[in-house]
Amino acid sequence: MKTFLMLLLLTVPVAHMTIAQSNKTPTAPQVKTANGIVEGVVEPSGIHSFKGIPFGQPPVGDLRWKEPQPVRNWQGVRKAEKFGPRAMQRPIFGDMGFHSDGMSEDCLYLNVWTPAKSANEKLPVLVYFYGGGFMAGDGSEGRYDGESMSKKGIVALTVNYRLGVFGFLSHPDLTKESPNHSSGNYAYLDMAAALRWVQQNIAAFGGDPKRVTIAGESAGSIAVSGLMVSPLSKGLIAGAIGESGSLLGGLPPTTLALGEETGSKFATGAGANSLTELRALSSEQLLEAASKPGGPRFNATIDGYFFPKSPMGIFAAGEQAHVPLLVGWNSEEMNYRAVLGKETPTPENYTNAVKKLYNERADEVLKLYPGSTEEEILQSATALASDRFLAYSTWKWADMQSKTGGGKPVYRYYYSRPRPAMTPEMGNATPGLAGGVVKSTDATAVKIAPARGAVHSAEIEYAMGNLATNKTYTWTPDDYKVSEVMQNYFANFIKTANPNGSGLPKWPAANSGNSVQFMQIDVNTHLETEKNRGRYLFLDPFYTKQ
Repeated sequence: MKTFLMLLLLTVPVAHMTIAQSNKTPTAPQVKTANGIVEGVVEPSGIHSFKGIPFGQPPVGDLRWKEPQPVRNWQGVRKAEKFGPRAMQRPIFGDMGFHSDGMSEDCLYLNVWTPAKSANEKLPVLVYFYGGGFMAGDGSEGRYDGESMSKKGIVALTVNYRLGVFGFLSHPDLTKESPNHSSGNYAYLDMAAALRWVQQNIAAFGGDPKRVTIAGESAGSIAVSGLMVSPLSKGLIAGAIGESGSLLGGLPPTTLALGEETGSKFATGAGANSLTELRALSSEQLLEAASKPGGPRFNATIDGYFFPKSPMGIFAAGEQAHVPLLVGWNSEEMNYRAVLGKETPTPENYTNAVKKLYNERADEVLKLYPGSTEEEILQSATALASDRFLAYSTWKWADMQSKTGGGKPVYRYYYSRPRPAMTPEMGNATPGLAGGVVKSTDATAVKIAPARGAVHSAEIEYAMGNLATNKTYTWTPDDYKVSEVMQNYFANFIKTANPNGSGLPKWPAANSGNSVQFMQIDVNTHLETEKNRGRYLFLDPFYTKQ
């Protein structure tokens, strides 16, 4: 692999950007990449966008469940005017609005937005990975659109990666055929391949390959933490942003043996007795087999290649990427019903619910998450549900990087701005799982109780400056105020590895003083001191045994 990469880098042609402007209509921008010329479009804002650029061969046929292979060169000019296809997936979350060119296994495409007018500008770079539980999502979703961030002087990218059974199937025969004796981490290998593409090509778009910040939300955030621990992304990233989730408690990789066992059972259930038969199944047949009720959850594996050992062990040893980190979570990552179920919020019901979860340690939990009144119960049950879901894992990431990250700054935030009401056009739509939306016509989707805070995924449009792309909510001037603050923090961090800047409340690093401080982002954004460390220390043993 190393030899191949060196040869590839040595054969990369000199890249350049050609921007021809006229007085009337701007000429389509062209960029010469390592594989050929791509032609994008000039957006009304003046930003140049290039969509649907391949960064790996289509992972189909014999390439299904293999590491992404280098793109073949093309002749002439390749149009990059529309998004590529999204990865194979089911419509799980009602808030995902795709602009992709259909759905296909042929999904290894990325998108670039750049304000640069030449290849000499060396602008900071943002590579954003979408969320969706590693089961859904796409780089074409409007909330991730890179144009707004690009207007801040940043070259912004979104990247597709394989999902579900296509991205995480392990199998003994897959391990055997792999030159790295690994299987199950194809989604992560896609991301690593995209970062290598950035190193080879981003200068041609006016970006600086030495100033690449990776970011993501939910599964995308977990992926960022995964890239921080993998040797395959060593030297490819200069900074990291994580929104709600990390591998240190959130969807951690299993052992390769367990992954292979799960994959073998799945193959048998799908009627495939060999890899040849598995690869002969159509993508729809595979997706259907993987989506059956009670089917397996396909997890990443500690394969000795992408993950040489457990992420927790890598962070404990200080072997992760020593880069600046900006990380945080939302005030309602999970609804209180995840603790209380259908029970009313009374002290008795709350106590019983906690006892079911923690048995003989329930009294400790009730001290940390007290519940003597209905309002206190709702607050504590929401906090406990959120911590158990993804808040703890995000806290652990920040805490470990603060201790073993080579002294690099760690900036923590807590996002608490609730979404406004839905627009009248949404009719009788209601909140759904993980910040999603359930439309009145969808009788099968899971509906949840009304939000009490900032739900999971609510911050994305604010952070990326994309409120206007989401027509579901009646955004107010206060929402745009919050977005301006949050996006500027993120943009400053991408540019300078420090979120601070003119007109913003001062944000010290969490590991810069005697007490841990974090920025609470809301209409009145302000600094807070950590008060709930005891909660995370209590939860710690439940996750550090992984």
